[in-house]
Amino acid sequence: MSRLATPIRKNDTVLVVTGKDRGKRGRVLKIVPERNRLIVEGVNMMKRHTKPNPRNNTKGGIVEREASVHASNVQLVCPECGAQTRIGRKILGDGRKVRFCCKCEGVVDK
Repeated sequence: MSRLATPIRKNDTVLVVTGKDRGKRGRVLKIVPERNRLIVEGVNMMKRHTKPNPRNNTKGGIVEREASVHASNVQLVCPECGAQTRIGRKILGDGRKVRFCCKCEGVVDK
């Protein structure tokens, strides 16, 4: 199984930097590491036509949901300074490996 090439994780806030949804911010809902893609809340919305299924108690109609976005098209938003930033990695004094913001040097991980 391959790893995601970017240091973005689930529940991170990201900013879309290219594409039709450029400038939108959203929370990462799911990561697909095999294809290097992410599903971001409210970004790259698509319409899906579904049939009603009485067994699963689902209604038919047009359902709008998020499609995946390539990881290279988004950039992490720092929770401390609020700016879009690159991410570095370092080991703290207590031995933890954390991600940090390259602009404010703040730790991104909780």
